[in-house]
Amino acid sequence: MKIIRLKQVCEVTGLARSTVYKFIGEGIFPKPVPLGDRCVGWLESEVYDWILSKI
Repeated sequence: MKIIRLKQVCEVTGLARSTVYKFIGEGIFPKPVPLGDRCVGWLESEVYDWILSKI
């Protein structure tokens, strides 16, 4: 299990930061995991599963 940060999520999905957070708000993208006070990350497997569901 690996946690990736927003920059890598954007690179892998091709989505902009604002689009990632828009999709999270709409409930169609995996929610981030809190890593600290102002730090979040995503489970790499959930992001890749989301990509595969779009193909």
